[in-house]
Amino acid sequence: MKITKLMGSAALALLPMTGAAFAQDAAAEELPACENCSDSMVIMSWGGAYQESQLKAYVEPYVAQTGITVTWDESSNEAVAKLRAAQEAGNMPFDLVDVEGPDAQRACDEGLAVEIDIDEALTPAPDGTPASEDFAESVVNDCYIPQIVFSTTFGYRTDVAEWNGATPDDICDVFNTEEFPGMRSMQASPKKNLEWALICDGVAIEDVYTVLDEEGGVERALAKLDTIKDSVIWWTAGAETPQLLADKEVVMGSTYNGRLFSVIAEQAQPVEMLWDAQVFDYDGWIVPAGLDEARMNRVMHFLRFSSDTQRLADQAKYIAYGPARASSQPLVSTHATLGIEMAPHMPTNPENMTRYLVNDIEWWSDNQDEVEATFQNWLAQ
Repeated sequence: MKITKLMGSAALALLPMTGAAFAQDAAAEELPACENCSDSMVIMSWGGAYQESQLKAYVEPYVAQTGITVTWDESSNEAVAKLRAAQEAGNMPFDLVDVEGPDAQRACDEGLAVEIDIDEALTPAPDGTPASEDFAESVVNDCYIPQIVFSTTFGYRTDVAEWNGATPDDICDVFNTEEFPGMRSMQASPKKNLEWALICDGVAIEDVYTVLDEEGGVERALAKLDTIKDSVIWWTAGAETPQLLADKEVVMGSTYNGRLFSVIAEQAQPVEMLWDAQVFDYDGWIVPAGLDEARMNRVMHFLRFSSDTQRLADQAKYIAYGPARASSQPLVSTHATLGIEMAPHMPTNPENMTRYLVNDIEWWSDNQDEVEATFQNWLAQ
């Protein structure tokens, strides 16, 4: 039994596995046999702490029970482009792809992902509630199987001498380089950055996407970002900000809240979370179009296992993301290895939700390509 990890197309590691290596807090139910199924899968995900939570919560237990080989590709930030290229080439190398909601919508709209009857494909909740009701609003389209609710937010170092004991508590402190000097890290993408820029240019949270939809709205956001552009290190992988914070190369930076949890709780770095104006998203699976019958059977067999109530609760024991199933949430308690309560670190914890923004999936699905091109042109100037 093997798990291979890929970055792009290069294999980085090959790990022999035994069933004894993957004892879980909750015993895995015995799976029915998978008839006419391939003996391997290539899963595209994000790498880092999030991929590790997937590995521990359900990939390792699944491999232990089935003996298949799982290969990881860590390029979900390029998922739609890679699926387009693979479809055009007539050669789909991926069996299962992890994406955020907007990319799931784009892939579904473009026929890059297959539609799935979620109630037929997935197990109901333990009380019999159909999967579609258990997942509720997180089922953003007919191609999507949600896993978690996460947010993108900022972390900041607590030991910056130049701040004279002050700490940021407002998203607009990111733009306040006089009171909070130092380098920032932000994603080399318009998502979230445009929203934060407009909020800090005086736009109410509930009006952000209305303004972005107006003529000049995107340019207004970019003008605000211009005010800190020279103080920003632009990242493309979510693991970069935690490392930059740990290395003191930046004083504050945006990334996914689970990445920040890792650097705060697991690495014990002097870093805290800035929850103000966190942007909520869903993350989950899409199945690429064009798989043969054996590959499709394997993927659906895995999805039924990995998306049940207990598995999603298990994932939340390894990372501070809320499970997308309502029935999973009461099963989340403490971190699997640290033993700390996970609730205070969840983006959905009421104390962390005093001001937040929900990512507008439809807006980004409709405008992503054009706005991305505009943003990248601005970034290159």
